[in-house]
Amino acid sequence: MLASGVRIGEPGFGVTGDAAGLVDVPQLGRVILQDSVGVGPGTCIDRGAFDDTTIGEGTRIDNMVHIAHNARVGRNCLLAGQVGFAGTVTVGDGVMFGGQAGVADHIHIGANARIGAGAGVLKDVPEGETVSGYPARPSRQFMRETLWLTKQAGASAKNKSAS
Repeated sequence: MLASGVRIGEPGFGVTGDAAGLVDVPQLGRVILQDSVGVGPGTCIDRGAFDDTTIGEGTRIDNMVHIAHNARVGRNCLLAGQVGFAGTVTVGDGVMFGGQAGVADHIHIGANARIGAGAGVLKDVPEGETVSGYPARPSRQFMRETLWLTKQAGASAKNKSAS
């Protein structure tokens, strides 16, 4: 199912430079949507530069998602609103993305991984891992760091008021 306002197969952001300035790289690939893919309104899926962009069977994509050129999304993945992939991202089967998560180019995300809302994925994510934060890291680590920072900020504020 494709909702209204979906853009499938537009050229990706293929730009390089030379001595004369910026040069557009031809986007010669296709977009392949396998069976039972759902794409929400305002989503853009770019065609590949030299290879295809593929979305696996049963994957559901929410509103305002961007999937860049040459991405490969596995089967039965869930992408919440405003998720964005840079070019040549590979996503395994069964991966879930929280809203506004972003993935840098040439990243591999293993099957059944979970990407927390607002996470910034800058390195590969192993199969089955749950990551959060920016930069994305294992969620337990992110939670411990956040709790520690909160405690430090509270202690600092308490020390200032006592002075």
